[in-house]
Amino acid sequence: MASDINKVFLVGRLTRDAELKYTNTGTAVSKFSLAVNRSKRSGDQWSEEASFFDLTLWGKQAEAVNQYLTKGKQVAIEGELRQNRWEQDGQKRSKVEINVNHLQLLGGGSASNYPNNSNSGGSSYRKSSGSGNSETTGQSFQHRNDAPPQEFEDDIPF
Repeated sequence: MASDINKVFLVGRLTRDAELKYTNTGTAVSKFSLAVNRSKRSGDQWSEEASFFDLTLWGKQAEAVNQYLTKGKQVAIEGELRQNRWEQDGQKRSKVEINVNHLQLLGGGSASNYPNNSNSGGSSYRKSSGSGNSETTGQSFQHRNDAPPQEFEDDIPF
């Protein structure tokens, strides 16, 4: 029997500032929307077409990056599709959202959105798959900054 796969990878820009809220049990949840553009050819002309996706980020990860998730900010995400179902006015409704597992901050937005006021490189926030040692959730969260070195040697030995 084959395993099912539910993986989504997107790079796009936030259409609004993220909203951070807490569940009744105190778990942080950040909700935001992402616009992803693609080029579309119509005859001899190329045009841009946007698709819009609702995303949800949970826990410590949501608290750590929420301040950087502002309108226009470019991000890369890895997650999975989740279908929410409910009933409203006697009608069954559903909505597909993306549950984010990994988020990387990319370029875009104002320079004040970045730590150290730097607009280069990206910051990555990932939920650790190990057992972790966080006292509250049992999960650890890592921050990685892949900024290039600031100083270069003039003489390169080739």
